[in-house]
Amino acid sequence: MKLWVILSVAAVLLVLRWRKTGMLVWAAAWWLGLLAIIRYGFVVPVPVSVVKLYMGIVTGALTVFVATDRERIDQFCGPLVHFLTEKRFQRALLATMVLVPALFAWGIYAGMTRDPLPPAFPRTVHPAPPDAIAVHDQAIELGTADNPYRALEASDPELFRSRVAAGREIYYANCLYCHGDLMAGEGMFAHALNPIPTNFQDPGTIAMLREAFLFWRIAKGGPGLPEEGGPWASAMPAWEHFLSEEEIWNTILFLYDFTAQRPRPVEELH
Repeated sequence: MKLWVILSVAAVLLVLRWRKTGMLVWAAAWWLGLLAIIRYGFVVPVPVSVVKLYMGIVTGALTVFVATDRERIDQFCGPLVHFLTEKRFQRALLATMVLVPALFAWGIYAGMTRDPLPPAFPRTVHPAPPDAIAVHDQAIELGTADNPYRALEASDPELFRSRVAAGREIYYANCLYCHGDLMAGEGMFAHALNPIPTNFQDPGTIAMLREAFLFWRIAKGGPGLPEEGGPWASAMPAWEHFLSEEEIWNTILFLYDFTAQRPRPVEELH
């Protein structure tokens, strides 16, 4: 997370509390502050649909807080009533009635007429991985690394299936929101992402890749992409912060198992 965003919002809220500001300003400050944290407080871009989801929760929580006490209701509604009814605010009210619809109309018009722009530079779909990465303080040579549990498919099928089942639990707890329950890149947040999530059902994706490549992309996420992987606004998190190395490998087993794809083998140089 971006600490400076959180500290800035906290500082503003503390100043408003010290000045004992009214309920309307206090509620608006909390709403805008939480919007700033959700929208700009994370290193990885947050999908628009996720922002809308959490701001809906914030709006509901603030509404309940204000509406459950008569004094808070009066403090919240009082300034609005004065603004709408007192003659001294008449010009400001008329200006607001004109400007607010005009701003909405301008935003819609600008979005509909904006010219599509080409990428600043070509994007490589499968960027070349680095020679090695460090995950949980352990160095992994991507050129020679392979899924340490893949051999169980032949040597111990029962244990292999248990690892696939463990990967299934991890996928549906963390990944389906973007990649979808069928792994076709059609999760509930997919429409808000740029680029859209990978469609693992496409034979041109994971079937063309080694498992070590997937381990790199899952572990490092969008922030771990090289420059040739852009332009990029990926919301893919660096899952190494949330999953163990073993959990990532298990998830990769499940990806191939569910899609009936086979990973690209390690080529031997002659």
